[in-house]
Amino acid sequence: MAKFLPLKQAVAENLHDGDTVAFEGFTHLIPTAAAHEAIRQGFKDLTLVRMTPDLIYDQMIGMGMARKIVFSYAGNPGVGLLRRLRDAVENEYPHRLEIEEHSHAAMANAYEAGAAGLPCAVFRGYRGAGLAAVNPNIREVTCPFTGEVLAAVPALRPDVTFIHAQKANRRGDVLVEGIIGIQKEAVLAASRAVVTVEEVVEDFDDLHPNLTVLPAWTVTAIAVVPGGSHPSYAHGYYARDNAAYLEWDEIAADRERFRDWMQKNVTEADAGDFAARVEHLRKAA
Repeated sequence: MAKFLPLKQAVAENLHDGDTVAFEGFTHLIPTAAAHEAIRQGFKDLTLVRMTPDLIYDQMIGMGMARKIVFSYAGNPGVGLLRRLRDAVENEYPHRLEIEEHSHAAMANAYEAGAAGLPCAVFRGYRGAGLAAVNPNIREVTCPFTGEVLAAVPALRPDVTFIHAQKANRRGDVLVEGIIGIQKEAVLAASRAVVTVEEVVEDFDDLHPNLTVLPAWTVTAIAVVPGGSHPSYAHGYYARDNAAYLEWDEIAADRERFRDWMQKNVTEADAGDFAARVEHLRKAA
């Protein structure tokens, strides 16, 4: 059952060196505050899993936390490439990074297989694609009923998944609204799940069909972090900070500037300052 903990404690108790970890979010509700706390605590040798790595994985890779990344798209959304990721791949800075690239369909199916307790995901895909030539985890299986040749990839089963959501109630159930992405499946596939939320409420009112509720038994820990997905947005709370994404492209382009920014804004920053970062974005939500 979910425990309500300060973010620092929730991260320390559930993330360990060498873990396979997913910080999931699809444009929306990206768990930035949790990633920054992981950076402050200095974890190493992580396998980072996410469908769409963006700024937080660029930061974690640049800080030398990652051994491997499993993904289906990597970029600074709306801007361009991830410069710290590219530096790691091309120049092995700050050290060598192993990459395992998939399609979106493969990642989504792999999370669903992990959530279902299956060893692999089987789906139609990769026909005519070249990824199988560079990714040995893309295989083929023949359907025993039709004889059709299908793609297969290993199930994704993170040691721990981190997501951000709008609300938790006092029982520890979590409400996710808006663009869901693969957060639900990533939580259900993981051995442990940590959720940061905008607020805690008595109960969820005015429920509608387009929502996801993660019951308390699927969540290990909940931390209340208003603004915790900045610079991404939280549906109903604050808008996307487009200027921050543009700024990141310049910051990440230079190793020294990157290190200075990380020291000022992450490693030596107040862990609870996210609410202030989104104050000017709330009216635009």
